[in-house]
Amino acid sequence: MKKVFSSNITVKTIFEDVNGLKAGNNIWYSGVKIGTVKSLRFLPNSQVEVMLNIEEKSKEFIRKNALAKVSTDGLIGNKIIVIAGGTQKVPSIEDGDELAVAKVESTEEMLNVLSENNKNLLSITDAFKKISKNILEGRGTVGMLLNDDRLYRDVDETLAGLKKAATNAQTLTASLSAYSTKLNQKGGLANDLATDTLIMHDVRATMFRLNETVASANAMVNNLKTVSADINSNSKSPIGVLLHDEATAANLKTTIQNLETSTSKLDENMLALRQNFLFRRYFKKKAKSEAKEEEVKKEDNKESGVKP
Repeated sequence: MKKVFSSNITVKTIFEDVNGLKAGNNIWYSGVKIGTVKSLRFLPNSQVEVMLNIEEKSKEFIRKNALAKVSTDGLIGNKIIVIAGGTQKVPSIEDGDELAVAKVESTEEMLNVLSENNKNLLSITDAFKKISKNILEGRGTVGMLLNDDRLYRDVDETLAGLKKAATNAQTLTASLSAYSTKLNQKGGLANDLATDTLIMHDVRATMFRLNETVASANAMVNNLKTVSADINSNSKSPIGVLLHDEATAANLKTTIQNLETSTSKLDENMLALRQNFLFRRYFKKKAKSEAKEEEVKKEDNKESGVKP
């Protein structure tokens, strides 16, 4: 039954605890028996070295990175070695190789975990009991919500307001989306300003010229302010004298009146001179010459097509 006469290879594995494993127990791989436990021996560091006899015909399916663990054949059966895992890229095992051990939780460890979980469940149950009692007695926010109708209505109204605000936010978002879509349409001013480099260049140039114009206007205004201040402060300059000296202004008015009177008298004298028989012939001759020049000028304009 132990296939004594079949060809085998021997590999080893080292366990911290074999849980009652003994020589002659079976070795399984993917649910198939492939060998038996050859021997067990203690190592100096409280570990157990287990030698495994594996059928040679099965070694090609077991990879060097496969893991071994101690298990049970059924619920109350004998202990067995189970080999599992391994990747196809890794070579198959050979005689004398050592298999790594898969970590397995012992029954004692599992019972300890279950005991700890029971304690935690008990604590959680006690906490839930206290919470449910406070809720039933109307303590805390949840208890007040369950027992106070007024507070419940307030919360309900608040939720309705939040729902309405969310609806308005969605409407606003849709409007903004539609507006942004229109801005992105080609041909619009905003799209041209954002995408047309020529327009932006012209806008920048225009702004630069506007800045220069404003600067020039500021300089001119400053100059006018300076001149005005100088005129107001310097009463000895010609303009200052005209603005501030009343005597000079009166003399200037008198001079202008005298010039107007002299001009009028000069016109009268010239008219009288033209009526004088000594100069009458001169002025008639001059008038004829001017009339002749006017006729020649009209004839030239007609020939050239220019309207008089």
